[in-house]
Amino acid sequence: MNALAHPAELDLAVLRHSADRACRLLKTLSNPDRLLLLCQLTQGEKTVGELESLVGIGQPTLSQQLGVLREEGLVSTRREGKHIHYQVVSSQALAVMGVLYTQFCAPSTETLSC
Repeated sequence: MNALAHPAELDLAVLRHSADRACRLLKTLSNPDRLLLLCQLTQGEKTVGELESLVGIGQPTLSQQLGVLREEGLVSTRREGKHIHYQVVSSQALAVMGVLYTQFCAPSTETLSC
């Protein structure tokens, strides 16, 4: 058996709150543009211009999606002159991004051995 608590031991109210938080994060990550932006931001802080170049998303959509990430508390901003810098601040988002990278992006040993 794994290390998870037996279902009878779980507080339903706490579990429901946790499920709501997890669903909110997953819903935010389920947009391909936001996922691409977060992928780039896991590599370090980037300006809006850098993100636009890296992911190929036009300015209106880019601004909209960065706004969603900011509103959901996944990224923070800082201004330096005319430039706005974004960085990931959510440890939960970073953890999920790590799993997604391992499952979908990391080179597998199967393809490397061919």
